[in-house]
Amino acid sequence: MNNIISLNTLPSLAENSFGPLLESINFDVEFEQTKAPHKWYVVNTNTGECLDTVGEQHRKGCVSHPSFFKGVQETMIGGLSQPDLMNATCDFKVARNNAWALMDIKLPEVKVNITTNKGFSTDVSWRAIGLHGIDGSCSNQVYFGGIEYFCTNGQISGEWAKVQRKNTSGFQIEYFNDELREAKVAFFEHGEKMQKWADTRVNMRDVEDTVKAIIPSERKAEKMIELYDQEEGVRGDNVYSLYSAFTNYSTYADDRNGFSLNSTKNDTQAVSMWRREHEVSKWISTPEFQQLVA
Repeated sequence: MNNIISLNTLPSLAENSFGPLLESINFDVEFEQTKAPHKWYVVNTNTGECLDTVGEQHRKGCVSHPSFFKGVQETMIGGLSQPDLMNATCDFKVARNNAWALMDIKLPEVKVNITTNKGFSTDVSWRAIGLHGIDGSCSNQVYFGGIEYFCTNGQISGEWAKVQRKNTSGFQIEYFNDELREAKVAFFEHGEKMQKWADTRVNMRDVEDTVKAIIPSERKAEKMIELYDQEEGVRGDNVYSLYSAFTNYSTYADDRNGFSLNSTKNDTQAVSMWRREHEVSKWISTPEFQQLVA
């Protein structure tokens, strides 16, 4: 290895208002040149472990996990009011030997109330998700969505929820401020949409037809219909109950909902669950789902 490049160190997030960064991702990144032209090893400087190989463009634009997450957190702290930030929590999920990380910030004081046609009532609070991969597995991304208090189902919804910059061009936090404000407005607009779903009754035949139309796998569709049946017993026969079945699927992967994940050697469960959230976002954007509330 004939060349080594280190990223600048940023302070630890241990004193940040959102709480400490996971120790396993609180490391600087070093790039060691391979024998192949324009290819570099990505190295965890805490452990010396080689995480992957990346190209020249990724190396030039890449920042460490602490740098990216600190930038997102500080922008949220500077761009939101103190009441918005009250009682905020921050959790992390990791995969790919800590090369991929997801930061999930929940803001319980920014919320909407949803009351269904059955009289079931729950609050959905605002949520920000930061996604970062130092191994080239993903670009720098921030998503916005919600978290339901009653069952802690996570939600992301539609293109409005996404702020993305490729590693190759950098994630410029200064542009994030405007998008942060827009995302907050969009959250309340989505709250109005969810309330409409909660007010809209739906019969089982329409649920079955919709699920089978948007989920190609017959076995998966049948399991989702069973999950809706459970949600309907709590929330009522409405479109929001179907949405809750979807978000249950994207939040849990065990015997509670029948959608367990197979064990993998590459610690990719967090990635798989994140992909499920994207699945749900696509499902609720389909004409078949939209027709339920037309």
